[in-house]
Amino acid sequence: MKNFKCAVLGATGVAGQQFIEACSGHPWFTISGLYASEKSAGKKYCDACTWHQESEIEPRLASMVVKDVAKIEGDLAHYDIIFSALPGEIAREAEEKCAKQKPVISTTSAFRYDEDVPILIPEVNAEHAKLIERQKERGWKGFVVPGPNCTTVGLAVSLKPIYDEFGIKNVFMTSMQALSGAGYPGVPSLDIVDNIVPYIAKEEDKVQKETVKILGAPRGKDVKAAAFAVSCTCTRANVRDGHTETVFVETEKPCSPEDYRAAVGRFNERMKKEFGDLPSAPKMSIIVRDEENRPQPRRDRDAGGGMSTTVGRIRKDDVFRNGIKYVVLSHNTKKGAAKGEILVAEYLVKKGYIK
Repeated sequence: MKNFKCAVLGATGVAGQQFIEACSGHPWFTISGLYASEKSAGKKYCDACTWHQESEIEPRLASMVVKDVAKIEGDLAHYDIIFSALPGEIAREAEEKCAKQKPVISTTSAFRYDEDVPILIPEVNAEHAKLIERQKERGWKGFVVPGPNCTTVGLAVSLKPIYDEFGIKNVFMTSMQALSGAGYPGVPSLDIVDNIVPYIAKEEDKVQKETVKILGAPRGKDVKAAAFAVSCTCTRANVRDGHTETVFVETEKPCSPEDYRAAVGRFNERMKKEFGDLPSAPKMSIIVRDEENRPQPRRDRDAGGGMSTTVGRIRKDDVFRNGIKYVVLSHNTKKGAAKGEILVAEYLVKKGYIK
């Protein structure tokens, strides 16, 4: 496999650091350029940022000089892939400059809702990658592929086996989201200690819009959104990492807890065949816990290297004629962020979209 030279945009921020950590020791991807604001440009990376990850910065990257993201256009010939973790207010302009020449894999929402842009989770909607071809109509040689909001990821993955085998009419979800989802410095301690905050700005709209796009059907030039409705309440809880969600699903066909477990087993087998050769893919996409008190963030968020989605407390729901309910946990800063986007890049390399 060729070694791909990669640049990270927004490298000094927490999301950029997550890309750097996820690429550390990667067999395919080598970070060759770090980009941030003009304020950080010209400094060694170790001097330009406060490192918040648990691992140490590679010495090679610590001494690398940060470049001005506003000048990335002139450097694109040096890179094969651009990883973007830019703040939303500048992401669209910078990502578009890069996509004119190179593949851009992004954690930002700048292009998520454009008709010709897939919100890609390989295990859920790999076929949406075909939309990349339509982006050529913009005159681009490259493309943009963003990942979903971190809260959407666990929900979409856990719904996929249900949607494929039983159909979905309605989804109701309440999230208890980790503090790390708010970035750094995040939520003030006096707001979150001994507390749950029952509102996260714009989060519910993102989850509702993204879930039906991700589970929708590609139709050439865009995606036809899935026909079911999603209603959610997003809250912030005093947990460091790992988004927990309680999910209630009204299904088209009867779906018992045993049916769901069996569907997950078949789903995992398909995922192993399709993605098992990718370096960042977990051995099991969905892990089902049978204990009545699981999943728990502290105990389950790192399953599969933080790339597995864990589901537990699977029960029949009596409100709906055909209903099932469960608790799902996903690691928001790994599967729901940069490491999830590394998996997307691996898949696009495998399929020849990135060469």
